Amino acid sequence: MTMPVMEPDLDAATLRSWARTIDDGPFSSLCWGERIAFDNPDSLTLLGAVAAWTDRVRLVTTVVVPQLHDPVLLAKGLATGDVLSGGRLTVGIGVGGRHEDYRAVGADPATQTMREMADRVAVMRRVWAGEKVTDSVLPVGPPPVQPGGPALLVGTIGPKTVRSAAAWADGLAGTTLDLDTGKQNELFDIARSSWAETGKAAPHLATSFWFALGDAAEARAQVHRHLRRYMNWIPAGYVDAMAPATGFAGSEQQLHDVLGGFRDIGADEVHLIPTSSDVDQLRRAAEVAREFT
Repeated sequence: MTMPVMEPDLDAATLRSWARTIDDGPFSSLCWGERIAFDNPDSLTLLGAVAAWTDRVRLVTTVVVPQLHDPVLLAKGLATGDVLSGGRLTVGIGVGGRHEDYRAVGADPATQTMREMADRVAVMRRVWAGEKVTDSVLPVGPPPVQPGGPALLVGTIGPKTVRSAAAWADGLAGTTLDLDTGKQNELFDIARSSWAETGKAAPHLATSFWFALGDAAEARAQVHRHLRRYMNWIPAGYVDAMAPATGFAGSEQQLHDVLGGFRDIGADEVHLIPTSSDVDQLRRAAEVAREFT
């Protein structure tokens, strides 16, 4: 389950309630995404908070963009989160989809490439391994609880990106707009073969989609409102055109059937993305998810 970080008017009480309800089960992971030129919480600050608010669930960044950070400071912040959570952190990373986020932090949009991301991953791995990245007295710490650092998932929907990430990633943290399990399975198959070619263990396969539970028309309107707000860098007409077929809107039984379809193609996880900060949506989704545990 993803935290409602892209919803308006959030406060600490709402975020804490969501985190503790997610931790109560049956969810396997608590996720949150990163944007800069938006009013969502800062990713690393939230990592510290959810580490303190939870005890069981894995914490997954879906996704953090390394090119928006100094890689050494990012590695240090993530290692700190791994320590605070007792080794429950998984790091989803991606190149990001918005130049405005790059410009907001003074990052060069020309670095919005898989090669640049892989270079920063290499620096982060060195930090987590305890290597000195400068001529310092001590290496950059703290050391993460998980040896070698948290598992890394690549956020992508493209086969080329999946193939290039097989060298350094531990799996996928993808997304699906139209819930097409056939297309998703094709990407999973590319990941399986790419990881096998590198001699690595089978990849962790995760995808995600927006959801709203309730009366079909009302739920679809909720998804539409969320997309209008979240996709503010896209002309509203394009968002309006895609909204009727994007994400999930419907009943608990319909959501159960959709999740069953992703289970059947071998998805290890589906990261549900809420389109409301109403904790009732979370509790209703929890009842559906409980049937898969």
